[in-house]
Amino acid sequence: MRHLFLICLFILQQFAFNSQVSADYSNLDHWLITPEQTSNIHEQFISDSSLISYADVFYVYPTVFLDKKNSDWNISIDDQEQRDRAKNVTKFQASAWSEAGRMFVPFYSQAHVRSYKNLESGGRDALMTAYLDIKNAFQYYLDNHNQGRPIILAGHSQGSTHLMLLLKDFFDGKELQKQLVCAYLPGFSVKEDEFKTIPLLTVADQTGGFVTWNTFKRRYKTKKYKDWYKGKACINPVSWDKSNLATRKKHRGFLFSDEKMYEQSFNTHLVDGAIWITTPKVPFRSLSITLKDYHIGDVNLFWKDIQYNAADRVNSFREKGIENAMNE
Repeated sequence: MRHLFLICLFILQQFAFNSQVSADYSNLDHWLITPEQTSNIHEQFISDSSLISYADVFYVYPTVFLDKKNSDWNISIDDQEQRDRAKNVTKFQASAWSEAGRMFVPFYSQAHVRSYKNLESGGRDALMTAYLDIKNAFQYYLDNHNQGRPIILAGHSQGSTHLMLLLKDFFDGKELQKQLVCAYLPGFSVKEDEFKTIPLLTVADQTGGFVTWNTFKRRYKTKKYKDWYKGKACINPVSWDKSNLATRKKHRGFLFSDEKMYEQSFNTHLVDGAIWITTPKVPFRSLSITLKDYHIGDVNLFWKDIQYNAADRVNSFREKGIENAMNE
């Protein structure tokens, strides 16, 4: 009888374990976007495809696992709710880099948003579980797709968390750093000296490093700002340097939820470890009053600025490659 009980217990444990589908990045269904797929959600934003044959973009979406009633630390890669939310946020975020290269976006066993506030009681393990998927997806991309092409890493929030680890594992002081155009890490706390050999880029067409920013309202001196961002790395994502102010006239465009572009929408101020902006000039701007900060819009607020900057950096990378080849 005891023997039968142990067999049943083993079966139940196996069923529970297998309910969390393992990522297999040879399976196209475990990618949200790849060049092979015929209905990529970002393609409507591409009007200039001249760089797509030259460089690649590896994008990791931010936290979409937000259900307070769900006690799981990680969400299964095949969970339909995660997939739907990931598609929506990727459409509005990854599209900012869509003209800078071929796009690769993996689904992954994302960590619940509570992980960041409970690092010592399960959160850290959940984030590392999610990162393992991203690491495997990137390795699969390198082995099967890259072929020496320049690479842009792009993400937001939890996506930037995983890309920071990816930079350490694959690029920092390693041969692959030669292929790094830029790592865009908005929505996350990164120290300026986080990496051994990967610098914070403070010139708009620099390559081989990272950029990061976190967006607040004018009253930015909140506990979140002090605990997470004060003293950390940050650039102004309009001027792409450490300018204290980029005026409204320099702002290229905010991609709003109505899929329209709003240019010259706000002034952008760089402060210690973060930026704050004036109230964006968009429809229903009064609704922004209810937001504690603009974290959710770290990418969309500067969508057109990112699009131009990514192209500038890829072109700069290509020009340097041509110059080096001519000098050899």
